Amino acid sequence: MFIGISKILLVEDDPREIDLISLALNHEELGSHISIDIATDGQEALDYLLGAEADLLSRPLPRLVLLDLNLPLINGTEVLRRIRNHPRTQDLIVVVMTSSAEDRDIQTCYNLGVNSYIVKPINFAQYLDVARQVGIYWMRINEPPI
Repeated sequence: MFIGISKILLVEDDPREIDLISLALNHEELGSHISIDIATDGQEALDYLLGAEADLLSRPLPRLVLLDLNLPLINGTEVLRRIRNHPRTQDLIVVVMTSSAEDRDIQTCYNLGVNSYIVKPINFAQYLDVARQVGIYWMRINEPPI
């Protein structure tokens, strides 16, 4: 499995949150070499990660998937389940960033093998800070599986 060192897949359907997370991840501490691909629903995310064989050969896996739970078509929990059940993506770093602080959602995601579960802050400045810290940790500090 080849993982793209500088690629993030952001799975989010809210355009405002896409803008906020993109702004936070385009921070100087992360460097200019990071690119963000966006999937706006669960099906689009699965097509990106597990789609047609020809597409997959030309597109390496992202280093990080930022996954919302509340998605159209296929919810984030099911996307996570399919990521973990497929040999190509089973070791992919997946961080859930969602508005849900429900214990059952948190437990379900950890049972499915999520690497981290983060409840999105409501405050604008805190939101940017949390998203930036997530990017710094998973893209700069953490060593991913090869």
